[in-house]
Amino acid sequence: MQRFFNNPDFVVENMLKGFVLANPEIKTLKNNERVVVKKDKGSKKVGVITGGGSGHEPAFLGYIGKGMLDAVAVGEVFASPPAKAFYDAMLAADEGFGVACLFGNYAGDNMNVKMAVQMAADEDIDVKYVVANDDIASSPKETKEKRHGIAGGYFMWKVGGARAELGGTLDEVIASAQNIINRTRSICVGLESCIIPAVGKPNFKIANGKMEFGIGHHGEKGNREEDLKNADDIAEEMVNSILDDFEFESSKELDIMLSGLGSTMLMEEYILIGRIIELLKDEGHAIHKVYVGNFVTSLDMRGVSLTVIDLDEEIKELMAYSAEPVGMKNY
Repeated sequence: MQRFFNNPDFVVENMLKGFVLANPEIKTLKNNERVVVKKDKGSKKVGVITGGGSGHEPAFLGYIGKGMLDAVAVGEVFASPPAKAFYDAMLAADEGFGVACLFGNYAGDNMNVKMAVQMAADEDIDVKYVVANDDIASSPKETKEKRHGIAGGYFMWKVGGARAELGGTLDEVIASAQNIINRTRSICVGLESCIIPAVGKPNFKIANGKMEFGIGHHGEKGNREEDLKNADDIAEEMVNSILDDFEFESSKELDIMLSGLGSTMLMEEYILIGRIIELLKDEGHAIHKVYVGNFVTSLDMRGVSLTVIDLDEEIKELMAYSAEPVGMKNY
């Protein structure tokens, strides 16, 4: 494994140092360097936070900024931040209007957020949460509540952050975030597994000429191993899986995101998205906006995630609201 590391056991600390130095609008807390916050809190409003394991950059800390997140709890690679980090993020984001914690559906995050919520309640801080569960491969429709949150989290943070910035109450922020999660589906395809720095080798091997359909964001094997298809056929399989899960009864207006998982060329992503757009239009759906790039990654995994949002007028309005996340600056 050849990487730009110092000590593989300290990649998160080294990454955080560089991230904060490169983005002077943010800082780590003095009492907890695993919590990143905005230096300028801006207007008084509901606080919006998230947290999760490292390795998904620009998620999670890349979405701190006006109109999106106020604080992020940072965990080790693919590991939940401890409850104390979530709690400190809640304290830092609280302006007296409550805090919305918008995070992905993983066992460690669920446990630690719930502990942090109780800790915050002891300090009379009102915290409510929404759990992203857009990954259709991680559990069948009958048990959607068990599904993991992956790239759909970007839209949850964007909508929740916009609602808070517009002066929404805590209940309104939670309702808007839950609304978009209910209308979001994602699926991943992997061609090569990722390498956790401290381990130094892939979690598992994907043989030449094979692919993992429904691969997990932490390098888990997919629902099934298949012979590697060409880009058009992979696009068709992803689109069909998502449309089957939605079970639309009429034409819809959609946002779509194709996120690279770490080492996928943009050239490949644009080849895929072109066919995805054609397929959705052929099914009678209108495409409102398209997102292509690395939005939520999985270390150096070679693969992509496709996310589709069934839009309504509220989502369109909130997604259009201006945001300034530090991980997506217009230089």
